[in-house]
Amino acid sequence: MKPDAEELPLLSRTPVEWGKRVLANPLELLADHAFLEKKAANNALDLLTRWPEDFVPGWVTAMTGIAHDETSHLRQVMRLLLRRGGEMPRGHANPYARDLRLLVRTREPEQTLDRLFVSALIELRSCERFSVLAEASDDQELSAFYHSLHLSERGHYKTFLKLAFQVPGVHTEERWREMLNEEARILAAQPAGSRMHSGL
Repeated sequence: MKPDAEELPLLSRTPVEWGKRVLANPLELLADHAFLEKKAANNALDLLTRWPEDFVPGWVTAMTGIAHDETSHLRQVMRLLLRRGGEMPRGHANPYARDLRLLVRTREPEQTLDRLFVSALIELRSCERFSVLAEASDDQELSAFYHSLHLSERGHYKTFLKLAFQVPGVHTEERWREMLNEEARILAAQPAGSRMHSGL
């Protein structure tokens, strides 16, 4: 049965204690977050370039909309980071996203399906984490900011998942279940730290 996109079907949950711990270093968290928004915008533009509108209906509208949203989020994060005395470092690594992308198969149409599922999973986990951060933060500005992003990431997750279920010629539901299991495994292996996708 097709997953209900209104739900967050993660196979592991982030406790509020994680949020309190990463918020102890808010500038480090915001710097990591800025890179993630940049990479999310780049991902949407890369998907737009690789697969045109005739591959999946609504492709161009979806990818340009997500790229616009992520660029807007990047601007908001950078404003918070700079105003609070932080800066965006030159380099950045996200082993969580890297390990998810290693799951992407190389043949088509499986590659398209997996790219969409990886994008959906990152948005899905980010949605959950923003909700945790909104609850855990004693900083009203950050709490409100993370709450607003939680709602936006939910929308992006639903968009990627909807597109994935329109890809023809693949075992979509079975692969989605596999990817959910892999996401939980990959997240559990992440080290702790003030990063959006750090381990517990």
